[in-house]
Amino acid sequence: MTTTEMRPLLEAREYDPFRVLGLHRDGADWCLRVFNPHAHSIALECDGENISLLPAGSGGIFEWRSAAPPERPWRLHVQEGKRSFRVHDPYAFPPSASEHDLYLFSSGSNYQAYRLLGALTEIRQGIAGICFRVWAPNAERVSVIGDFNHWDGRCHPLASLGASGVWELFVPELAAGTLYKFEIRQRGSEVVKVKADPYARAFERRPATAARVVAADPYAWQDSEWLRRRAATDWLHAPMSVYEVHAGSWMRHPDGSFYNYRELAEKLVPYLQQQAFTHVELLPIMEHPLDESWGYQCTGFFAPSARFGTPDDFRYFVDACHRADIGVILDWVPGHFPADDWALAHFDGSALYEHEDPQQKMHPDWGTHVFNYARNEVRSFLLSSAHWWLSEFHVDGLRVDAVASMLYLDYSRQAGQWRPNKYGGRENLEAIAFLREMNEMVHREFPGALTIAEESTAWPQVSRPVYVGGLGFSMKWNMGWMNDTLDFFRHDPIHRRYHHDRLTFGQIYAYSENFVLPLSHDEVVHGKGSLLGKMPGDEWQRFANLRLLLSYQMATPGKKLNFMGNEFGQGEEWRDHSELPWWLLQYPLHQGVQRMTADLNRLYRDIPALHELDFYGEGFSWIDCHDADQSILVWLRRASNGSPIVVAANFTPVPRTNYRIGVPQAGVWREIFNSDSSHYGGGNLGNGAGLNASPLRWMNQPASLSLVLPPLALVMLQIV
Repeated sequence: MTTTEMRPLLEAREYDPFRVLGLHRDGADWCLRVFNPHAHSIALECDGENISLLPAGSGGIFEWRSAAPPERPWRLHVQEGKRSFRVHDPYAFPPSASEHDLYLFSSGSNYQAYRLLGALTEIRQGIAGICFRVWAPNAERVSVIGDFNHWDGRCHPLASLGASGVWELFVPELAAGTLYKFEIRQRGSEVVKVKADPYARAFERRPATAARVVAADPYAWQDSEWLRRRAATDWLHAPMSVYEVHAGSWMRHPDGSFYNYRELAEKLVPYLQQQAFTHVELLPIMEHPLDESWGYQCTGFFAPSARFGTPDDFRYFVDACHRADIGVILDWVPGHFPADDWALAHFDGSALYEHEDPQQKMHPDWGTHVFNYARNEVRSFLLSSAHWWLSEFHVDGLRVDAVASMLYLDYSRQAGQWRPNKYGGRENLEAIAFLREMNEMVHREFPGALTIAEESTAWPQVSRPVYVGGLGFSMKWNMGWMNDTLDFFRHDPIHRRYHHDRLTFGQIYAYSENFVLPLSHDEVVHGKGSLLGKMPGDEWQRFANLRLLLSYQMATPGKKLNFMGNEFGQGEEWRDHSELPWWLLQYPLHQGVQRMTADLNRLYRDIPALHELDFYGEGFSWIDCHDADQSILVWLRRASNGSPIVVAANFTPVPRTNYRIGVPQAGVWREIFNSDSSHYGGGNLGNGAGLNASPLRWMNQPASLSLVLPPLALVMLQIV
């Protein structure tokens, strides 16, 4: 070849290295050409001998010519200074990407693009190695770099696979654990940037940013029975009480270091069982560079964070949860990604994953990039990420963060800062289509798995099927209930009579969606104070109010979610840089809240009337919602077979004796729960062994009884 023909390789601009390197016919002879700018000598191993390749000019190109070709795949003996090694030539292995997979990826419908792109362990021509593929359609040249080639982008250029925009190179004999990145030369410029693999399955620990090759050895799962039951369970009518956890601050070692996934399994899983939660939800454990982002600024959409261990360590955690009958939900962030120069942002020198349009490119609140959902390959990327966590890690659901920011083109933007859709509206049509496709895919391919939307507006039918015009989520966080409830509880009880509607209004729309009632991490940070810290009054009243709040949540229709620390009355707001204040549990009032949370979870789980019809109006009716002057509410919960639970709540510190309420039938009613129990730190004012309901109509009920309503407390009654 002429110097001109080899110049792109020598200048690290070559898009088709197989055109220059490897084995080629040259007239009547064969020419083997190898490029290694660090090598002093290279020899071809042939029939037990080393046949030297000759330098072809300067710059690291070596050639061997013969009338007969070497046997594939040929092996080279390389001398680099004092270091010598044997290696199979990567350019003996031509690209092998499936045209069908490339077509699906380019059409936006490859739900398993992680089997196409990234660093994949393969065996080719009997040789084990790693196939590197990356999507960078606007690059002039792409190379894989790592310790194996001195992090030199000249050494291992990938081959462009044409119009797909995908690049590929198989590097033989690389082992699991190898660190790597991609070096990308931007087309039409002299700019060269080093980027992390968007499809990396593991990373080195921050602040380092290299991806790590993961072995293909299968994990020995032991949760087949859980998955079978999950697929057969009617989740609409099943109990669901979620413990929301930030893995980095739930509990730490004495020196302040993180628990890894396996240590979390050993500590957190028994705690979840003790507290009778049905699910754990993890704030994003996908790889992220900044601890303070809590994972919501994700750079590794396929990689569990190395802060807490390896992918198999995380599989162990999920497996342990399942064997303890606990579901695992992950926070997932397909709405935006950080602008870190080494990650997705301007990946190949162009706006690839994000929008080029400055009116759509950046999220004004978070300084992050917004995904371009109109781009087919971006949809394949995000759909594959969702598929990956559900298939490879057996998780039971995805809670999708900041859905409202995806749905509206004008989200947090002023007039003139956003561009309407093709119909002149503010709806992001491409994001809507993406969310619908994601939800359909999850429910079709992972029976029993859930998708949960954090959606803060009145967008209709978020949790209704796509075929009836909905977005297709399983459930939606009820932000209205959360805001109204916390606003009510902040008021001094003497003023609560004027805010009674805060507690009653929610029933007007309570069954328009499949709602989760969240008391989440967002409510205990950034100066908002802990739940306990929001409560008015002296210490006794604050704890009584907290017990009342948690009881009210559990007795209200909807699935439940509580952030870690809520369950024992954390005093100060959550701090992500240290563990929860477990030392508080030496005090009886905190112990009481913890015991009450466990008992509430068991009641909710074991009594059908408290969960079976969470999403259906037939499971709830007011007995009395009008006693605002005394801040008392009385309501009825029913199971699908009609069996009732009566709930009465007193939102003032004034005990109410001989308070008559209607009940659905005469007979003996038993108090099965009382948040004022001394067992929970209360004053132990209650109703003893039983209450006799007479056939005296009251509050539109056929019978009634007179009971004691403890101060700032909730009681539940069940007929004997």
